[in-house]
Amino acid sequence: MTDAKEAVLAAAKLAKNAAPALAIASTETKNKALKAIAQSLIDNLDQIISVNHTDLEKAKNDGVSDYLIDRLMLDEDRIRQISEAVLEVIDIPDPINTEIRSWTQPNGIRIKQVRVPIGVIAMIYEARPNVTVDSAALCLKSGNVAFLRGSSNGDATNELFVQLMRSAVVSAGLPADCIVKAPGTTHAAVEHILKARGLVDLVIPRGGAALIENVVTNSIIPVIETGIGNCHIYIDANCDVDMAVNLVVNSKTQRVSVCNAAETMLVHKDAANKVLPKLLEALKAKGVTLHADKQMAKFAKDAGINYADVLEEDWHAEYYSLDIAAGIVDSFDAALSHIRKYSTEHTELIITNDPVNAARFTNELDSAVLLVNASTRFTDGGEFGFGAEIGISTQKLHARGPMGLVELTSYKYIVTGDGQVRS
Repeated sequence: MTDAKEAVLAAAKLAKNAAPALAIASTETKNKALKAIAQSLIDNLDQIISVNHTDLEKAKNDGVSDYLIDRLMLDEDRIRQISEAVLEVIDIPDPINTEIRSWTQPNGIRIKQVRVPIGVIAMIYEARPNVTVDSAALCLKSGNVAFLRGSSNGDATNELFVQLMRSAVVSAGLPADCIVKAPGTTHAAVEHILKARGLVDLVIPRGGAALIENVVTNSIIPVIETGIGNCHIYIDANCDVDMAVNLVVNSKTQRVSVCNAAETMLVHKDAANKVLPKLLEALKAKGVTLHADKQMAKFAKDAGINYADVLEEDWHAEYYSLDIAAGIVDSFDAALSHIRKYSTEHTELIITNDPVNAARFTNELDSAVLLVNASTRFTDGGEFGFGAEIGISTQKLHARGPMGLVELTSYKYIVTGDGQVRS
């Protein structure tokens, strides 16, 4: 056994050993720990920013892309937002031991189904140090041990966050190992986590397509896929022009480095003349570049917006930049067909005044989140009222869409009798 493997398994054992105590911790104790975590972030603002600056400089020197730099960067405002998100989790009802359903069989035995923690959840993620705190907070409140493995680019920031959180949970009377940072910054260390069956109960990857594909392909532990977001906007023939402009601009440009930013825009041919002049002017002002089909290119040229001819790969792209694939479709059904072909089943938006088309859009497409006349940026655990989110699941089993506390639970059956035996 290699030293790296031994280190990962030793850390996973610490996490596993802490799981029973956390699983039975009271809501009051868990909330006390969360409050201590939130306050610790505020008390150590300057240190966090200083350490994060070191990570940022290293990432820039390593040639890390601008969108990942943006995700990695922490300032006072972002740290306060992370702290506030932790406090929001306190106000969310504790799902553990809540009754899902109950019934009595004809023979008199009483059966109750209740929520329980999953156990040890390994989070494997890129860049974003806020995931370190968000994941730990949601895991803690749902009674799960957080086994955290961020990318090497944010290692120093993640290390500090984990140290602060471990001290905070101890102050609340919980084991420090309720939150464990997985050792190692190499790809090999990740492979050891994915093979730690019996110690880790669930793996949740958050990051780019390559990371998620690696985890899904190589894990022998159950995985929840998250995050790849080729999110589509379809502007229907019957729509409000000002609404369309506002929604597209917000969905695409409000923050480009996130998975719920829009990456493809489709416009019905009958809406093009009334919507595109104003819309493209607004996107031009934001510095957006279109990857346009032939019909869209004509409008792009007239508007003077930067554009390139769309390639097949553009329809698949998750840009993480001020780029958007754009096309004009001949019909509502053509839009649906396009989305079905290229969607990553994350988030799709229709902008329409037609209730029939709105209903068809939400009924006939099968992405995790389908929006009618609201920005794609609302696909988010916080915006859904879940508090800090563990991720956005694009699969169909167990959890789908933004995942909050309930999605981090399993269940067990409690059966009570009066001496019944099976005949």
